[in-house]
Amino acid sequence: MMIRCVAIDDEPLALQQLVTYISKVPFLELAAKCQSALEARQFLEHDTADAIFCDINMPDLNGMDFVKSLVAPPLVVFTTAYSEYAVEGFKVNAVDYLLKPFGLQDFQRAANRLKDRLMNTSAADISLTSHPSPLTSDDDTLFLKTDYRIVKVCIGDIRYIEGMSEYLKVWLDGKTKPIITLLSMKKMEERLPDFFMRIHRSYIVNLTKIQEVNKNRIILDANTYLPVGDLYKEKFQVYLNTRFLGK
Repeated sequence: MMIRCVAIDDEPLALQQLVTYISKVPFLELAAKCQSALEARQFLEHDTADAIFCDINMPDLNGMDFVKSLVAPPLVVFTTAYSEYAVEGFKVNAVDYLLKPFGLQDFQRAANRLKDRLMNTSAADISLTSHPSPLTSDDDTLFLKTDYRIVKVCIGDIRYIEGMSEYLKVWLDGKTKPIITLLSMKKMEERLPDFFMRIHRSYIVNLTKIQEVNKNRIILDANTYLPVGDLYKEKFQVYLNTRFLGK
């Protein structure tokens, strides 16, 4: 299991320390390093991460308020020089809390807790797949729980699905904001019909919505480009070959 991480700290030396420690843990992968919560928010709007290591005391937007502002935050490990934030940090369901200055051993402990949390979530998803899904109705629709509501979704209206740790963003035709639901990519992939394909660890696309394929990118419209991951290239190429006309 590889855990994609975002390191966030406004102090360059502290940020570099996070980056160095992430590189020393075999199951952690650095997705981005950011010097502000605003920079991290911009990254998460266009990409995904399983976890963030986030300083609390930062200008413009502190780490605690940043995490609270996220609709579906990744797993969080807070870092700070001020111990009084510990209790508040755990109120937002932080996995761990690192008090500066911390060493590699402390960081490894937090990383192991992240791994345990993600593995437990995955095990729960596998257990759920052995039972009929309460989220489905007939072959043309899904019922998804979001923000304490259950909404009906026409499968044909789904453009693509974006994975965010244990949450999914379901992007629909004619909607500027996605439906965010607590569900695994695996469970969603099993429910969808054949005209959907997993093209990346973080994306499932409705093949009927593709307008163009440019190298390793799928283009749905002028503003929506989805990457094709290395593990999924061969399967996607087979799909293209069966429909390709020309020399």
